[in-house]
Amino acid sequence: MQPAILIPSTLDEETARAEIYGLLAALFYAAPAPALWENLRAAVTEAPAAGALLEGSWSEVVAAARTMSVEEVADEYDALFGGVGKPAVYLFGSHYLSGFLNEKPLAALRGDLAALGLDRDDDMPETEDHYAYVCEVMRYLIAGEDVEVANLTRQREFFTRHLQPWALQMCDTISVHPKARFYKSLASFTHTFTSVESQGFDMLS
Repeated sequence: MQPAILIPSTLDEETARAEIYGLLAALFYAAPAPALWENLRAAVTEAPAAGALLEGSWSEVVAAARTMSVEEVADEYDALFGGVGKPAVYLFGSHYLSGFLNEKPLAALRGDLAALGLDRDDDMPETEDHYAYVCEVMRYLIAGEDVEVANLTRQREFFTRHLQPWALQMCDTISVHPKARFYKSLASFTHTFTSVESQGFDMLS
C-alpha cells in the first residue's frame, strides 16, 4: 500500500477509490506500522482539482499524522479500539445496527459474502462486520479482475446494505471521543468519503 500516492492526478477515479478503501482498512484494522505511518506523513495533500470534496478533510488527516509519532498513534488506537473487554469505540457494524455483536446484521453480511465467493481468513480474529473487513470487500469489488463480481452494481448493493447504514454513526462516535486525535481527523475524512460514495451510488439508482 502506498498512501503517499492516494490523491495525485495520475490515478483514475476507480483506482483512487480502491486506494482509499485499502488505506481505511489498514488504519482501522490495527495501529499503523512504521512504514505506513511514514508514508502517510509524507502524503500529498492536494487533490487534482481545486476544491475537490475530499481535499480539505484529507489535508487534516495528513496534518494530524505529522504532529504525532507512530508510538503515539498506536497508543491512541489502543485507547479507542483496543483493550480487554468493551472498547471505547466499536468498529463492528452489528453494534451500530442492532446494539449487540454477532447479531442478524452479521449473518446477513455472511450470506452476501458467500454469494460473492468470499469468506473470512482463519487468521483474522475479528468478525466480518469489522469496518476494516467491509472496506477490504469494497476495495475488491472496485479493483478485482472478475467483472462478474467486481462491478458498480455489486459495489452499490454491498455498500448500501453493509456500510452506508452505520459507517457515519461510527465516524461520529469516534469524532466526539476525548481521546481521539489522529482518528478524529481520519473519522472526518471517512465521513466525507462515505457521503461522497453514497451520493455517487444514489445517482446509479
